[in-house]
Amino acid sequence: MILLTRSRSSPVMPQISQSAAKTKSELREEKTMTNMGRRGFVKGATLGALAFTVGGVEAIMAPGEARARNVPFRLLDAHQGETLEALGETLVPQAREAGIAHYIDQQLSVPPHEALLQARIFNVRPPFADFYRTAIVSIDESSRRILGRDFAQLSAADQREFVGRMRQNKIEGWTGRPGAAVYAVLRADAVDVVYGTMEGYEALGIPYMPHITPEKRW
Repeated sequence: MILLTRSRSSPVMPQISQSAAKTKSELREEKTMTNMGRRGFVKGATLGALAFTVGGVEAIMAPGEARARNVPFRLLDAHQGETLEALGETLVPQAREAGIAHYIDQQLSVPPHEALLQARIFNVRPPFADFYRTAIVSIDESSRRILGRDFAQLSAADQREFVGRMRQNKIEGWTGRPGAAVYAVLRADAVDVVYGTMEGYEALGIPYMPHITPEKRW
């Protein structure tokens, strides 16, 4: 509401009441929260539905579905995909089935500024494929030196032990980026894939309360 005051020495001057000012402040805050909510929704929706190429045609599906349908990788080779699945499953159970390798591969194929990969959040310099490929090489080299075989071929117990040492930067002869950095990025990717969907919220027992309700489950 706008109030008008008049004095003998001054012309009529508009004054904005405190209630009006408060309303404008609330509107600005609401707009900010709306934008934040939309960004969060867009990220979540994108995690749940990505564009994969099937038979030369792009199809929208979840990374887990792409894995189940054996959709070919765009940039990764079979061994790299297998290693990412083994590592993701060690870091966050169900990451393999959720399609972590297909998720990373698909995100490596989009422009860096559009990627949802944690490598971007951690300010890794593009192209992000270099980070993931180098990480896989470092992991396999250390795994063969210490345990005699590639990481994906280790037992689940040995994989957990290896990842624990990697997280603490306690693997002698490690090359490339620090093991703790590799751990942080890949674990965050795995968390996104497993828990960044409506089913992920349900698995955690957390009510899904979107700012913008999606038209269908993702």
